[in-house]
Amino acid sequence: MAAALAALNQVFGPCYDVRADEVADPDAYRERWPKNQFVFDMQTHHTDLAYPYFEKSGDVQRYATFFRTFRPDLDPKGYVDEMNRVHYVKEVFLDSDTVMAFISGVPTRDWSKCPLPPDQMAATRRYVNELAGSRRVLAHGLIRPNLGLGELDEMERQAKELKVEAWKFHTGADLGEWVWRADDERRVYPFWEKTRKLGIKHLCFHKGLPLGAFNEEGCMVGDIEKAARDWPDLNFIIYHSGFQGFGTTARGPGRPVDDPRKDEPQEIPWVSDLLRVLRRSPELKNIYFELGNTFQQVSMYAPTMCMHMLGQMLQVVGPDRILWGTDCIWGGSPQSQIERFRRIRIRDDLVERYRYPPLTDEVRAKILGLNAARLFGLDPAERRRAIETDRLTGIRDEYRDELKPSNTQYGWVWEGDGSPTVPVGVA
Repeated sequence: MAAALAALNQVFGPCYDVRADEVADPDAYRERWPKNQFVFDMQTHHTDLAYPYFEKSGDVQRYATFFRTFRPDLDPKGYVDEMNRVHYVKEVFLDSDTVMAFISGVPTRDWSKCPLPPDQMAATRRYVNELAGSRRVLAHGLIRPNLGLGELDEMERQAKELKVEAWKFHTGADLGEWVWRADDERRVYPFWEKTRKLGIKHLCFHKGLPLGAFNEEGCMVGDIEKAARDWPDLNFIIYHSGFQGFGTTARGPGRPVDDPRKDEPQEIPWVSDLLRVLRRSPELKNIYFELGNTFQQVSMYAPTMCMHMLGQMLQVVGPDRILWGTDCIWGGSPQSQIERFRRIRIRDDLVERYRYPPLTDEVRAKILGLNAARLFGLDPAERRRAIETDRLTGIRDEYRDELKPSNTQYGWVWEGDGSPTVPVGVA
């Protein structure tokens, strides 16, 4: 990791805080960073597919083909083994500094064909929390407004029976007869009224990353402004910060950057659209950025763009409305992303030229977990005390003494012209 960050600095300039001695000395590398950060990951995933079902079901196979783009070196059985619940615990809580996480999912029309339906997300929450002996995982509910108002009953079921802590919505998922919008007063506002009555105020939207699987227009952020204005007591948390992504979309390759090394602020596909909304409507205090997969991609491929992106977010909404998320374990353990975020800096010349707020340790701590803790009514000090002595911490300490964590990262490899090739695993 230290060598990789040093190489990025050689290409892009001083983006990451890494010392020469860390490249050669693992102890120097390990001892630099705080051990008591409250890292709360707002977006984690795994799959729950028994291998025979995975192999025979056409619908599940379609999803599996999509998910295997993240780990193409695995055969189907290997994919299932490395994406299951046990491996999820290993990669999130043993291989990384994450202390709490939200388990999330992707909707299907039929829950029996879903990679991780709401009941299984709640089961994963129970499994991890019982293993730990403390509260480590929270669960999303999955709601599909484009299946019609009958889905209001499913919303109530998940709230009352599964006791989900927030909702995950995919406006780009073509599950019904129409692609839905958050600002649809006739067909969607009844859902916002229902969740208000149920007492769940956090609405998490998959925006950006159409990935060739979702309706691209539905993944854009144009429906958020009016909805957030009309429902000021609900929080609209924009997953992936609306980032279109550098990979393939329904219309072909994702929008490339002109030159990932240039210092001028660049259009950040669809993130800039959300920034424009918030610049013209600063009174909207209930819209949040979530960094899942966006920080992962941009910090690896275009660190200068990443500095501008973080600087503009801090400039427009301040440090309290940016939430940490990684989208793991699709792309491997989240530790690489945690390390990069701890080390990335907004260069002094960019701070001076564009008046970006500095990315201080205090700001990093807020983004990595304190902001999410505040939103969900958690006391970080109390949570730290419980986590320090819970069973999962003991398992992690034994694991790190005896076994080497696996921090392999999976993702795109880029050609010289900026086009993506077949994704591979990279250490």
